[in-house]
Amino acid sequence: MRVAMTYLRLPEAEGGGDPGAVARSVFRQRGWWERYPSLAIAGTWQGLHYLITGDPWDGPHPAADVVCGGRLLTENGAEELGVDVIYLAPQRVKPAADHLAATDFRQIAGRYDPAKMAKLGVQGADDWIDKPPEAVRDRDLRTAYERLAGFFKAAADEGQAIYKAMG
Repeated sequence: MRVAMTYLRLPEAEGGGDPGAVARSVFRQRGWWERYPSLAIAGTWQGLHYLITGDPWDGPHPAADVVCGGRLLTENGAEELGVDVIYLAPQRVKPAADHLAATDFRQIAGRYDPAKMAKLGVQGADDWIDKPPEAVRDRDLRTAYERLAGFFKAAADEGQAIYKAMG
């Protein structure tokens, strides 16, 4: 099963400052992705994480915060909300936004190796092996990266937290 990721920006004061309360309030709503500033990156999330950090799951901070970093809020509640939710506090959003702004996609594009990524278990990479790099790396991943950089910049500029919904 493929997992998709959607990002959501919210002011820190929402839910009285309790990220868990915010997650329960927001992600229980139908159409939450339409009610708040959001960005869907679908199944490219792990490929982006790999390009940004060089690792399928971990990596150095603040780069790792862009996709996989943050606090998992739904250890025992993903069934209740229908998605896993990862919270990234505003004080971690800003360094991640700065990292994205300082890192042009061309700087990380050289890591794109779908065979190696598939071997490491990066979601979607097995589908990319037979496709030309311009079809995936230069179109899908670059577009998602650039949109993500803009999304993080807007959140940082407004002092917002980012919630990542995976499901």
